Amino acid sequence: MTIEDIGSMMDFSFFNPTRVLFGRTALSQMTALVPAGARILILYGGGSVVRNGTLASVQAALDGYEIHKFGGIEPNPSFEKLMEAVTLVREQDISFLIALGGGSVIDGAKFVAAAVHYDGDPWDILLTRGNRIQSALPLAAIPTLPATGSEMNGTSVITRSEFSAKRVFRSEHVFPVLAVLDPTLTFTLPPRQVANGIVDAFVHVLEQYLTYPVDAPIQDRFAESLLRVLLDIADTNLAEPENYDARASLMWSATLALNGLIGSGVPQDWSSHLIGHELTALYGLDHARTLAVILPAMLAVRKNEKHAKLLQYAERIWNLHTGSENERIDKALSYTKAFFSRLGLETSLSDYGLGQDAIDALLASLRQSHGNNYALGENWTVSPELARTVLEASL
Repeated sequence: MTIEDIGSMMDFSFFNPTRVLFGRTALSQMTALVPAGARILILYGGGSVVRNGTLASVQAALDGYEIHKFGGIEPNPSFEKLMEAVTLVREQDISFLIALGGGSVIDGAKFVAAAVHYDGDPWDILLTRGNRIQSALPLAAIPTLPATGSEMNGTSVITRSEFSAKRVFRSEHVFPVLAVLDPTLTFTLPPRQVANGIVDAFVHVLEQYLTYPVDAPIQDRFAESLLRVLLDIADTNLAEPENYDARASLMWSATLALNGLIGSGVPQDWSSHLIGHELTALYGLDHARTLAVILPAMLAVRKNEKHAKLLQYAERIWNLHTGSENERIDKALSYTKAFFSRLGLETSLSDYGLGQDAIDALLASLRQSHGNNYALGENWTVSPELARTVLEASL
């Protein structure tokens, strides 16, 4: 591809209303930004925030407010569980939500915020991808797992267990009004979750970066800096869980990876994510672990389509400057897969005991989610036939 083939930066509208408080004192600063007299519901997950004292610290920081609590939100937040929270919000006349936990809790809180005022069946929020949301309760996010970036965007992923369906919705109404980012709240995370977070953030960047060239050097260099930082700090985050500087860089990288900046004005892919969602919905795999399986296969299968950006990735991220272009790309893909493996994530379906039967089930689920003749990816080239090729390459 020559410079004449590269298009201009795309027109875009960028909106991000989230105020960020970052650092060791972030929690103590939060109270000044929560509306006086708010009736607060704190939503959280499986109970680690109770055991490690984080929930108590948040409650102490909100001294003087009426506080209600709702726990048990799953790692893949279910529509069914979240509707229980919607009922509680209505019964207690809650006026402000606080999501305390990982991306799943924050995603779940976004759904609750939108569903409380929704006129109609709340499942329509997912079926219409958020297009019918007219208002939502204000929401603050206190992430305890640096990974998804949900604390600074208007996107949410929700599962409906009875249908084995995982759906995405987006709305400007569900942006958190406040993100409280304290790296010390993540120090007690198990290594598995830290590794998941690193891979999740890394792939978020790649979905917006490894597409085709447009004249957007700011977005490219911004994306590349995030990738390099994640590579540089990964081992330290696993070996030294209370290394504040490494954990702070991970937390801010994960937030910036999906707050809209690096994706503005450039093409975006997301096909690996959409296939990964079906893996989670059907087989319960951690989200990041589905990405470690699908993304390498997706890039290998679509190597020609993504040639120019893959070559750029090989040169700028992995410092590969010798050998043919295809050799450099192949080596970059090998290094990417090895990076995931080094962090402890499996990179094939067979590692999870999944084979051809799973591929057939996944393809059927993709058709149910996106229609019989879906076309995913930045060039709309990921058809059911190509998705099968990708899944077979991931065995």
